[in-house]
Amino acid sequence: MAENKESLLAGFKAFLMRGNVIDLAVAVVIGAAFTNIVNSVVKGIINPVVGAFGTKNLESYSSCIKDSCEVVNGEVQGIQLQWGLVLSAVLSFLITAAVVYFLMVLPMAKILAKRAAHDKAKEGVTETMEISELEVLKEIRDHLVSQRGPSTGTGAKTGTGTGTGSGGGSGTHPTS
Repeated sequence: MAENKESLLAGFKAFLMRGNVIDLAVAVVIGAAFTNIVNSVVKGIINPVVGAFGTKNLESYSSCIKDSCEVVNGEVQGIQLQWGLVLSAVLSFLITAAVVYFLMVLPMAKILAKRAAHDKAKEGVTETMEISELEVLKEIRDHLVSQRGPSTGTGAKTGTGTGTGSGGGSGTHPTS
C-alpha cells in the first residue's frame, strides 16, 4: 500500500511539473484578469457610447414578447427578452477575440513563419554544403588520378594498393 501511495504521489508530482500544466494554470489566471479588463472596457466605454443613442446601460435593453413587462410588486409581468445582456456579452467576446488574435495569435504566427523560413533556408544551405563538399572530394580524386597518370590495368580505377584486385592502382592485374 505504501509503494502504491508513493507511486501515486510521484505520478501526481510528475503531472504537475510538466510544462503544459503550469502553462495552462498561468493562462487561466491571465485569462481571468483579462476578462475583468474586457468587461470594464465594455461597461465603461462601450455601454456609455451606446447609451448616447438610447438608455445609459446597454444591459437594460429588452423587449417583451408577452404582455407589457411591467414590474408589479417587484416581479416582472410578461415574458421579457433581455437582448442587451446578450449584446453586451457578444461585444465582450468580440473584443477579447480581437485582442487575443491581434496581440497574440498574429504575432506568434509571424514568428513561427519566420522560424520555418529560416529553418528551410538553413536546410538548403546544409544541402548545398553537402553537395559542394562532395564536389570538392570528387575534384580531389580526379586531380589525384590525373597526377598518377594512366593506369596499366583495365579495372574500374577505384582500388589502390599492390594486390591482385580489380583496382587500377600500381599493382598487377591478372589480365595484364
